[in-house]
Amino acid sequence: MVYIYDTTLRDGAQAKGVSFSLEDKLRITSALDDLGIHYIEGGWPGSNPKDLAYFKEVKKLNLKTSKIVAFSSTKRAGIKIENDANIKTLIEAETPAITIFGKSWDLHVKEALKISLEENLELIYETITYLKKYTDEVFFDAEHFFDGFKENPEYSIKALKAAEEAGANCIVLADTNGGTLWYEVEEIIDKVKEVISAPLGIHAHNDSDMAVVNSLIAVRKGAVQIQGTINGLGERTGNANLCSIIPNLVLKMKVESISKENLKKLYSVSRLVSELANRPHPENLPYVGENAFAHKAGVHVSAVEKNPRTYEHINPELVGNKRIITVSELSGRSNIINKAKELGIELDKASPKVKAVLEKIKELEAQGYQFEGAEASFELLLKEALGLTRKYFELKGFRVLTEKRSENEEAYAEATIKVEIPEEIAKERNLPERVEHTAADGRGPVEALDKALRKALEKFYPSLKEVKLTDYKVRILNETAGTEASPRVLIESTDGKNKWGTVGVSPNIIEASWLALIDAIKYKLMKDEEEKK
Repeated sequence: MVYIYDTTLRDGAQAKGVSFSLEDKLRITSALDDLGIHYIEGGWPGSNPKDLAYFKEVKKLNLKTSKIVAFSSTKRAGIKIENDANIKTLIEAETPAITIFGKSWDLHVKEALKISLEENLELIYETITYLKKYTDEVFFDAEHFFDGFKENPEYSIKALKAAEEAGANCIVLADTNGGTLWYEVEEIIDKVKEVISAPLGIHAHNDSDMAVVNSLIAVRKGAVQIQGTINGLGERTGNANLCSIIPNLVLKMKVESISKENLKKLYSVSRLVSELANRPHPENLPYVGENAFAHKAGVHVSAVEKNPRTYEHINPELVGNKRIITVSELSGRSNIINKAKELGIELDKASPKVKAVLEKIKELEAQGYQFEGAEASFELLLKEALGLTRKYFELKGFRVLTEKRSENEEAYAEATIKVEIPEEIAKERNLPERVEHTAADGRGPVEALDKALRKALEKFYPSLKEVKLTDYKVRILNETAGTEASPRVLIESTDGKNKWGTVGVSPNIIEASWLALIDAIKYKLMKDEEEKK
């Protein structure tokens, strides 16, 4: 049995730009418990008021699986342990487990603590024996153990022996600087096991991109506890990523740990942590990234369609993820057919319409279009080619002006637009007029154009009042062309219930924005009609 120890709320929260609120920490705790994590390190109660509040509030959660752990350093030198504020707050946290970190590298003892090597060993022993009176389990994190062992193995082992003799329930070997390679981990753990009989754990950082493999190597060498974070969050380049470690343990190494049933929740937990950390979810993460089971090349898609094992090392559903078939200039007919199937449209590979759609996609992507981030634009393209949607309006012209009246005033923009509704739709809706000519202003030309377009069309299609632009991205496709470069505009829109992405490309950034905007509007109108059918 290998126990998973999550330190997202403490070590993960030390990542640059990450700050979890108290409510965030409680939500993540509940999600980790639901996933089946064995230990959740809630924070350092003596370091800040938020962590103190967490240890009070977390007691109100009805946790099914997880044990909450409080974290701190060994007692300070020169004072009685009962007077050490950090130790007091650890005890007051009243957690079923406590983790203490102590120095196992003589460099840190001499340079950081400025105490004798013997005194450091006494701090480790005294702290653990004292805390054993107040909690069920005490874990010892041997900070900088691997670096310390490589420079002074005798002293590093003495630090572990002090913890073992004090009764530590698990001794966790930490690669704090993250620079140890896998074969060094193997060799060092073998030597540790010759003199230490207490259960061992591993706490790896990812500075040399070894954290996951070092953690798994440690398990093969007998470690029974793995410490890490969701999505590998952590200082510098991060900690060992539990979202890779857990499925590798369970599915590949066949080690008893998290249940296979709970493993299906991994993807949603990973997304939740990214959301609460206010970070984009990394698309290329193994197992839980959006691209982990995405297939773009036509050869891959054709093979996966016949047997997913051809290009997938596991079934994505085992970790709660899903297969994605993307459409691009590398696509084959299988991509088009698969995407159509996702939309509920059955196509014959031999159909000339499939070939026509594929050629159109390749033509557009040669111009700079990208449909991987603009699924709504692709759906429109496909359904228009198959005659499954109709024209909702026709542009009769637009004009966008930008004006700055003085050096100290902000520039503003004004857009005028004229649109016409098809006669067929006007009759269906009993509309007395088919043409609308209107204007709107905004702080920028795209905002002004967006407002003018929706203002003109809302008269005919009231549901467009629900639509809001939530994201707007511009990428220059040919930077070397200078001011003549073509921009690609990606827009994300929402109606409060659904989100969708659209794309536009043109040498003129206003036209590129217009193309993405009208796709967003057309998509909403198409979906409204489909819902009514």
